Amino acid sequence: MTDAQDAAVLEPEPAEAAQLFGEQIEVGRSFARNLATHGEPLGLIGPLELPRLWTRHILNSAIVAPLLRPGRVGDVGTGAGLPGLVLAIARPDVDFVLIEPMERRVAWLNDQVGALGLRNVEVVRARAEEVRLAEQLDQVTARAVSALRKLLPLTAPLLRDGGELVLMKGAGAQAEVDASTKELRKYKVSGVEVRTLGEGVLAEPTRVILGVVRG
Repeated sequence: MTDAQDAAVLEPEPAEAAQLFGEQIEVGRSFARNLATHGEPLGLIGPLELPRLWTRHILNSAIVAPLLRPGRVGDVGTGAGLPGLVLAIARPDVDFVLIEPMERRVAWLNDQVGALGLRNVEVVRARAEEVRLAEQLDQVTARAVSALRKLLPLTAPLLRDGGELVLMKGAGAQAEVDASTKELRKYKVSGVEVRTLGEGVLAEPTRVILGVVRG
């Protein structure tokens, strides 16, 4: 895709982007351009995503950044880097472990880490249920990976005692929580809540399921 074609179809940067990325906005812009140029050819995003790339994907991910704490955060099934790379850009004070099984996506992630100069990112090629980390994580994120009851076995075991799940979901988040009582108990997840982020800021608010894992 040429720069001219790219500019014709990529959603204009929303005013909220600078607010959410702060001093990191230029890096956020670079990632948006790179994803717009290479995302569809590499099979990272669909052909209909460019006109809503900022609002539906990048800002939808960045809005979660304030929930993260300095430490090690894993992103399960990070794919194109949503939310993992976006959060790593917005929060340079947090160390990220991006977990992704597909080789071409891992190659993309590593390329972006280098191109964007990110020093707080480690990319691990593995299925979440098979990954072996030297140190358990403080928080784990995931976006559009699976229903909560299927996602818990992939995420909760990666956390240290007292670690937190920060799972991005759609409008049915509370229904997923209600349908996962057995799994939440099995994986010792407590203090579960659904939080809505970005109301009055984003066109499409982001819903996040939060919960603490006790060993």
